[in-house]
Amino acid sequence: MADRFDTQLIELGITLTEKQKRQFHRYYELLVEWNKVMNLTGITEYDEVNEKHFVDSLAIIKAVKMEEIHSVIDIGTGAGFPGIPLKIAFPHLKVVLLDSLQKRIRFLDTVIEELGLEEVETLHGRAEDYAKRKEYREQFDLCVSRAVANLATLSEYCIPYICVDGSFVSYKSGNVEEELNGSKKAIRLLGGELSGVVKFQLPGTEIGRSFVQIKKNESTKKRYPRKAGLPAKEPLGQTQ
Repeated sequence: MADRFDTQLIELGITLTEKQKRQFHRYYELLVEWNKVMNLTGITEYDEVNEKHFVDSLAIIKAVKMEEIHSVIDIGTGAGFPGIPLKIAFPHLKVVLLDSLQKRIRFLDTVIEELGLEEVETLHGRAEDYAKRKEYREQFDLCVSRAVANLATLSEYCIPYICVDGSFVSYKSGNVEEELNGSKKAIRLLGGELSGVVKFQLPGTEIGRSFVQIKKNESTKKRYPRKAGLPAKEPLGQTQ
């Protein structure tokens, strides 16, 4: 059963140790177990979880040289994607996982403990609030998000966390051109610029994915992010 997972990862250039394989397997078991009592994922079949959650999370190496990244924050991490798969595959990373639901944080804390992951912190709250705190603002090499939201909204959540010269990478599916065009002003106002879009298919599938890469050129102005709720209600650059 694990052979398909191994093959897909090898196509990405990733080879796991036996310890890492055990960690992924235990993560899968916990995901399915906790999913019975709370909504973590609509996918529970083994190969599908491997493909649509684990491989998808790790496919970021098509866009980012992960060995050059030291600190990552995952905004709207949900069940831990992509942050936990990234930590398992690249154990040198210092990872922060942020989610607004306390029960998901409890799940993530259990996963971190059971898998023996070190230098992983969970934060319960809203992205807009933690981005105002100096211990998190502009402290990360990389911000990632698989959250389903408008790119202008995601940019306001995420860009404040990355240091100057750092990157924000948004995981997207489908056609992103229209969304990109509507987000350019927001990205610029936040101190970033679009540095590229990497389009690909998940190994061994016909599932199309895109990584939108945003590079940070200057510090984000103190007024951003705006108060909680506004980035989603009134996406930046589309109302101003």
